[in-house]
Amino acid sequence: MIKRIVEKLHLDPPKTLVIGFAFIILLGTTLLTLPSATVNGLGLPWLDALFTATSATCVTGLVVVDTGTTFTVFGQIVILSLIQVGGLGFMTVATFFALIMRKKISLRERLILQESLNHMAMEGVVRLAKMILIFTAAAEFIGGVLLSIRFAFDFPLSTAIYLGFFHAISNFNNAGFDLMGDFSSLTAYVDDPLVTLVVCALIIVGGIGFIVVSEVYDYRRTHRLSLHTKVVLATTAILVVAGTVLIFLLEYTNPKTLQPLSLLGKVLGSLYQSVTARTAGSNTLSIGDMHQSSLFLIILLMFIGASPGSTGGGIKTTTFATLIGAVIAQVKGKEDVIFFRQRILPHMIYKSLTVTMIGLFIVMAMTMALSITETKATFQMVLFEVTSAFATTGLSMGLTPELSPVGKCLIVLTMFAGRVGPLTIAFALAQRKQKEYYRYPKGKITIG
Repeated sequence: MIKRIVEKLHLDPPKTLVIGFAFIILLGTTLLTLPSATVNGLGLPWLDALFTATSATCVTGLVVVDTGTTFTVFGQIVILSLIQVGGLGFMTVATFFALIMRKKISLRERLILQESLNHMAMEGVVRLAKMILIFTAAAEFIGGVLLSIRFAFDFPLSTAIYLGFFHAISNFNNAGFDLMGDFSSLTAYVDDPLVTLVVCALIIVGGIGFIVVSEVYDYRRTHRLSLHTKVVLATTAILVVAGTVLIFLLEYTNPKTLQPLSLLGKVLGSLYQSVTARTAGSNTLSIGDMHQSSLFLIILLMFIGASPGSTGGGIKTTTFATLIGAVIAQVKGKEDVIFFRQRILPHMIYKSLTVTMIGLFIVMAMTMALSITETKATFQMVLFEVTSAFATTGLSMGLTPELSPVGKCLIVLTMFAGRVGPLTIAFALAQRKQKEYYRYPKGKITIG
């Protein structure tokens, strides 16, 4: 259906992505309003269904109703399907069905797939899509089995398997939806090594990007990694370690979070919050009970987000690294930004600055708007919620279930912009520049 609309309207890849995501959200909204989707047999109210479908498709995880107690198995499967399609991208899923039916992937479809995967070139994009599907199935299966084994000690076997695979799929796609009930997420497993390490691994692997995963997998054969992969892996490692150490230090004496835990529990709790802050959304510590300093740190981590071509959101690790590199180069009085003995081209720095400024503008504008509609919420709660929505993280200080109808609409727009906007912006910036036949004379202004 989407393909027919695209062909009739002659839409370019960015518009195709926007329409595709919007169509999936509307389909999910309709399904969640059905009586069979909720436990009470009434179906979800339309606005709440739209919010939930948008959160699932944009792999955010913010919820206005508790997933585990509100929805039937049918409703939960709908949400899980939206998460899977939203995380992989609808074009990747469409390519999967096309390959099954042995249909040829057209040039136009390859262009849209290239944009959807944030791939640098059209060459090899179908092969990458195949690898993504195989790797995703393997990662979710392994994660699901390991979590099922652990949950089997606390739940009946069938329930444990269902919970294990639901949480594996949700966290690999950096969505953060959970079925534990009463908005508790995975707080009961804060000091459990198996749950913490398995979920963290799923979040990280899903968040570093499929291009990086492909290169790491092929390393034994190629013995080389691209600059992109090196920057992603280095930045991810630095953010995870720095976030873990800072949360450990900031929350060490907090009686509502880390203080009651053993040393191992403190480390695991800090690690989980550091990893999940970068767009996953599930949590093992009570977010609302954390210190303000820790919450501000999480806001920064959420805004940075995951990596390009991944299931996560935010401005992306490579954008953040490029800007930091530019600042360091300026402070040192150097002209070039150097990573791993390679020079970053100036237009990449401009792109990074553009993506960051647009992200800041969206967060600031929505924070201002939400501060007007949600008068009972503190500024920090509003900023936290908006950043979480824009970065498609899903962490919440408890404001989302209390949002007004207007507030819900604003967060829906923020989640949609956070998921679809950066893809569209990146494609627009990648278009071939028009040749300039003249240049204006140089001018100087005072900076700083």
